Amino acid sequence: MTVIVLSGPIGAGKSSLTTILANHLGSKAYYEDVADNPVLPLYYKDMKRYTFLLNTYLLNKRLTQINEAISDPNQNNVIDRSIYEDALFFKMNADSGIADPTECDIYTDLVHNMMEDVPGNPHKKPDLLIYIDVSLETMLNRIKKRGRSFEQLDTDPSLKEYYNRLRTYYKPWYENYNESPKIKINGDEFNFVENKQDQKAVLQLIDQKLHDLGEL
Repeated sequence: MTVIVLSGPIGAGKSSLTTILANHLGSKAYYEDVADNPVLPLYYKDMKRYTFLLNTYLLNKRLTQINEAISDPNQNNVIDRSIYEDALFFKMNADSGIADPTECDIYTDLVHNMMEDVPGNPHKKPDLLIYIDVSLETMLNRIKKRGRSFEQLDTDPSLKEYYNRLRTYYKPWYENYNESPKIKINGDEFNFVENKQDQKAVLQLIDQKLHDLGEL
């Protein structure tokens, strides 16, 4: 069963593109449940205390999504966030002194062990990763539009520095990512959230990639 995952920083448009792509492919979309995440608001109030708990919570949820997606009969199911990029957040926090480096190393090893292919078991790694690259300005505009109070600069102005630092971690993460085939979408050049022509162009890029991989 083919599974596509989206990746990119906060506000990149992952959930929007997940919906667009799943509708286009006639497949099923799987979303991160932010509204019912009991740890996320706590994390934004005290990142040092809740980084490990948040990442462990998300790891459990993402594994559940992966298992559901690979068990679903639809072809090319789409998940709105990659399980691998949570470690990027953890490492950034560890490098910044917000999180414990030992906890980060343990978590990263745990992810790779859980995702390792085991003979006789379903293949859990994605068949394609789509990375949405966006500028800080685009990130902030989309974060503001979606209106989650704990993400807003009005609530915490220091989040601007956090978001900008996050962007700097994503570029090397994507370049070093080798768990599956991958494709990068320029989220500044293509406003696929609001512009139908840009949406069509992005879908053509993804279709071509899937065709090259023999998945379409």
